[in-house]
Amino acid sequence: MCGIAGFVEFEATRAAAQLERRVAAMGATLSHRGPDDAGTWVDAGAGVALAHRRLSIVDLSAAGHQPMVSSDERYVLSYNGELYDHRELREELEGAGARFRGSSDTEVLLELCQREGVERALERINGMFAFALWDRRERRLALARDRLGIKPLYWLRRAKGVAFASELKALRALEGWTPALDPEALLAYLRLQYVPAPRTIYQGVSKLEPGTLLWVEEGLARPRRYWQLGAPGSGEWTTRAEALQRCEELLSDSVRRRLAADVPVGVFLSGGVDSSLVAALGQRVSPTPLRTFSIGFQSEADDEAPYARAVAEHLGCEHTELYMQSGDALALVERLGDLYDEPFADSSQLPTALLSQLTRSSVTVALAGDGGDELFAGYTRYRDCLELLAKVQRLPAPLRELARAARLRTRWAPDWGRGRGARRRLRRATLRDLREVYLHLTSLWEEPHELVEGAAASALACSPALRELPARPPADDPLAPLQRADLLGYLPDDLLTKVDRASMAASLEVRLPLLDHRLVELAWSLPSEWARRWEEPNKPLLRDLLARHVPRRLTDRPKRGFRVPVEDWLRGPLRSQCE
Repeated sequence: MCGIAGFVEFEATRAAAQLERRVAAMGATLSHRGPDDAGTWVDAGAGVALAHRRLSIVDLSAAGHQPMVSSDERYVLSYNGELYDHRELREELEGAGARFRGSSDTEVLLELCQREGVERALERINGMFAFALWDRRERRLALARDRLGIKPLYWLRRAKGVAFASELKALRALEGWTPALDPEALLAYLRLQYVPAPRTIYQGVSKLEPGTLLWVEEGLARPRRYWQLGAPGSGEWTTRAEALQRCEELLSDSVRRRLAADVPVGVFLSGGVDSSLVAALGQRVSPTPLRTFSIGFQSEADDEAPYARAVAEHLGCEHTELYMQSGDALALVERLGDLYDEPFADSSQLPTALLSQLTRSSVTVALAGDGGDELFAGYTRYRDCLELLAKVQRLPAPLRELARAARLRTRWAPDWGRGRGARRRLRRATLRDLREVYLHLTSLWEEPHELVEGAAASALACSPALRELPARPPADDPLAPLQRADLLGYLPDDLLTKVDRASMAASLEVRLPLLDHRLVELAWSLPSEWARRWEEPNKPLLRDLLARHVPRRLTDRPKRGFRVPVEDWLRGPLRSQCE
């Protein structure tokens, strides 16, 4: 995994040495993403400069050095990612006459873009990636991000072009740009605990959205989607057994591909359904015991380490665990601003960072189970949304209006003690549709506009994923819009951001088998009664698949997220620091 940065200034005239110095400074801020190699490429006549930091995973030789120039010298590529089908693509391209210098997937991607064009290449490749491709003949830049948004890419529109980078800190190193806070992004953060794409905390800087290609030409920047989810439940399936078998085949193939590397590989294991399934399928194809890693807590209510240990022992994995203390959290807090570059309040970032550090001490690549809850409706809030919506819709309209008026009068009343429950019930009585119910259950702060001057009154202004939520759930597939909102918003902007920054800060590459786009499309095509049900137990398809490899007694328990005992720490050992 790597870090990329660069810029194009179409009308600027600068010496090559000046461009080199500026882009090298951007790249230097990303050294944690790529400690093994660094490179730059500039064309002073075109005003373009590219930087790359390399974490060597496939082809550890100098043949994988970037930025990389295509064999016909038309394209220059700075690429962050992994292609899991690069071997098949290489064989196909060699059959068509291509000749490769090394064995990196970077060279395969470059050759594919050269022969078939960027758009066709994006449709064909299977991987996680963000890249910048400069077309020397057409004098235009392509910025692209993988289908699910596993790898990040930020871009800044400038008067004479654009700048881009894997992380915001690289843009802050760019000469001539002064960051300014975006009040609406701040509002969305206070509500959601993250800044939703395409916004960032800075005005004028955007996250390239998942599954998007951005062409940058002189005076133009044109984003377009090259991949998106189809209609839910649109597949042609005859039996549930057929779907279960196809899921196992695809997930097994996805795990096998993600275990391939020229460096040691391990697995994040929490003991839950998703990570246990990844570990089980990985151990089945691994010739040696898989290395698994988990984090535990002294708080029994939050500690899943014993479950992970039991699964690892059953599978025969080489297991390592670390118990996180309040002091570990305090040491990490000092680094969080530098890790994330913009406000980010998911408390599981703390154990994820510590888990990444622990894992990196033994391996360079780790597989994780992210994505299962979004694909197979694993979140309890889906059930809570539908149940709460049904309750509030039974309230008479006059009662709702009375509750709304009472809530406005008590807006500034203290919100603690016995009044908190009453205020919450009052708030729920005013909810009108699915979108408001979802926001109510997922918001940390429901009225942040009262604190942010100059911002709109709704986080919806910042989030296309939330704007697409309908007022009423479809009767035949009520969970589909909720899952879609999470797949397009919460997953890339919160969970995948957390994993990317925490792992790359430790120079660890994390691969996500459940987010192979083929499996995503399969899960989305299944009938709702198989893949999107809100009764317990959740994720029945994945549970049945896991039961083929791990006894149900080790994994069948109520869902718990990656919870951190923050409340205990703040009331106990960290109280003095907080005060």
